Amino acid sequence: MGTGTSKDEEEGGKEESDRLDQAGGQLYVSLKMENHKLTGDLVPHVYGSLPLVGSWDPSKALFMERESVSMWELSFVVPPNHETLDFKFLLKPKDSNAPCFVEEGPSHLLVGGALQEDARLALFRLDSGEVLEYQVFVKADRVSPFDLAASWRAYQDNFRPSSVRWIPDVSINSAPQTGGENCSSVGLELDLEHYVVPTPVTSANTAHVYLANLTENPRSPVSGSGSYSSPIKEMEVIVPDPSKMFQSSGMVESKSVGTFSPLQRQESQKGLFVDRGVGSPRLVKSSSSNIFSADTKNSMPAAAGAVAAAAVADQMMGPKEDRHLAIILVGLPARGKTFTAAKLTRYLRWLGHNTKHFNVGKYRRLKHGAIQSADFFRADNPEGMEARNEVAALAFEDMFSWMQEGGQVGIFDATNSSKERRNMLMKLAKGRCKIIFLETICNDVNIIERNVRLKIQQSPDYAEEPDFEAGLHDFKNRLANYEKVYETVNEGSYIKMIDMVSGHGGQIHVNNISGYLPGRIVFFLVNTHLTPRPILLTRHGESQDNVRGRIGGDTAISEAGELYSKKLAKFVGKRLKSERAASIWTSTLQRTILTASPIVGFPKIQWRALDEINAGVCDGMTYAEIKKNMPEEYESRKMDKLRYRYPRGESYLDVIQRLEPVIIELERQRAPVVVISHQAVLRALYAYFADRPLNEIPHIEVPLHTIIEIQMGVTGVQEKRYKLMD
Repeated sequence: MGTGTSKDEEEGGKEESDRLDQAGGQLYVSLKMENHKLTGDLVPHVYGSLPLVGSWDPSKALFMERESVSMWELSFVVPPNHETLDFKFLLKPKDSNAPCFVEEGPSHLLVGGALQEDARLALFRLDSGEVLEYQVFVKADRVSPFDLAASWRAYQDNFRPSSVRWIPDVSINSAPQTGGENCSSVGLELDLEHYVVPTPVTSANTAHVYLANLTENPRSPVSGSGSYSSPIKEMEVIVPDPSKMFQSSGMVESKSVGTFSPLQRQESQKGLFVDRGVGSPRLVKSSSSNIFSADTKNSMPAAAGAVAAAAVADQMMGPKEDRHLAIILVGLPARGKTFTAAKLTRYLRWLGHNTKHFNVGKYRRLKHGAIQSADFFRADNPEGMEARNEVAALAFEDMFSWMQEGGQVGIFDATNSSKERRNMLMKLAKGRCKIIFLETICNDVNIIERNVRLKIQQSPDYAEEPDFEAGLHDFKNRLANYEKVYETVNEGSYIKMIDMVSGHGGQIHVNNISGYLPGRIVFFLVNTHLTPRPILLTRHGESQDNVRGRIGGDTAISEAGELYSKKLAKFVGKRLKSERAASIWTSTLQRTILTASPIVGFPKIQWRALDEINAGVCDGMTYAEIKKNMPEEYESRKMDKLRYRYPRGESYLDVIQRLEPVIIELERQRAPVVVISHQAVLRALYAYFADRPLNEIPHIEVPLHTIIEIQMGVTGVQEKRYKLMD
């Protein structure tokens, strides 16, 4: 049976052919030879008549390029009405003048892009008598001369030597690299506020928000009358049957198209089936396997690379309860617990782990009211202790219920300052999730006093207290009640941070910590601090490829881009004039380096990790060309931009993984940093600071010639945007 073609398809193909003929369409011909059992260093060549080679002299044969281990290819362009191409293949020894081996049999005839023969093998008889067989493939596609010209232009642009080739990766106080007009002639308002533009609704402004209010809302019915007389009930811990939790219906979700496809069942084979979509693998249990059972929704992060590999390893080798992780905060009030919890939540979400922040104080206010005197927090107040333990248990049960629905990391934010409270939590967690205690200790009286005052200003506990000093007195009494019974952590797995918030050293103690994710958490915490400093994010000035609408490439900047680079230099000089320890970070692509070149007085560092998303085979194309020539790729990208990976290129999830060292270094830096990079990269960086969901990253607006200032400090993150030019 042959393949059928509808009448509409035939008419559509004829119309396209007629259109290309009228436009001077060409035939793009590809000749391929394949042999899986290569002998020696024999390189396939092609020779024959006009217009392909023009000579039957073997010495003038065209060599074929290796496409893979077993495949060789030669491509060329001819008019659709070309004369008959009469050619043969031959094999030439590599790096030798030894005789070549000519294909046996008649010549191949190509007319109108089609072979005038049945498919046959190319046979070569060697001196030893051995016969080599090569499979021959011929394909001809009609292309527009405009498409050919665009491809050639992109090829020339991409392979033109970079104008910044000799600039070192690290340069200090370098002079401007651009010639012509000096930066001093570029106008810029003295007042930088003149350039401020509104920030998006979902911006990174959290500095004036009490962070505990941004945490997870209670699921349990916690409303009360404001008293704390209700007794805490003994709680039953129900551990679900794993065989019921992960039953498979024989279907797996296709991450690439968002549909479901039948799962192939192989009763004789045990192990995992992996649906290889554009995103992270979805792991399911084969019908006869008893060694592993998991579902992406309940266990796998939305991630690629190391994070995904570590998650798979932990699922396969770790105990069941380790699939969920609870970070239990420990520490006196005003030691930065909630701030640390919020930063850690933001970091883990950005990496792709489903993470939520549960604040017990929020539960307490909803259950017993916000107005509670310091006596409520005394250890010798049995009713107060019972009420606080009750809301802690409610918050923990909510956290575990969320884990059962797919949550991976829960951050449990409370003082948890006694061994008795921590033992209660460990009993609740037994067999259900892994616990790591995270204790924050601060001995700097100045930092403590600052945090206490911020607490009075922002906490809902004192929102109705008009007298600041009265609120301050009450909170210090509350703090004294906690200090009387405080017991530092010495049990279980724990991370203890001592005087780490200033960024000037300190200590971090780690006990019984293992696994990829706990290790990443420790590494992140070692590099975080509260030192206020701005981080400026901006795209490079408009590039030549921006003008043409082409993605990727490594072209120089346009005239508008050069103007922006000079305005940016003046802006940085004004904004950071008192910040001599600031630094400028760029990618290794010339459009960012050229944008940074007019900036003087600050060290410049090139990061390969800041390069634009790799578009693979689509590099240098326009989206219109991708839609026309690669419609399946265009639709796949449109369907899931976060997980879509360009052929031989990257996805947004890949970009996030390579940007993790950049985030860690931005957290560690105590001085301002200017990051000059690219749209996809800045979307990912901005999403970290703004705590935006992963699926929003590909759609975040990062316009050209605009500066996004992220102010990091004690109170959280603030954002301001400056648009220097259209």
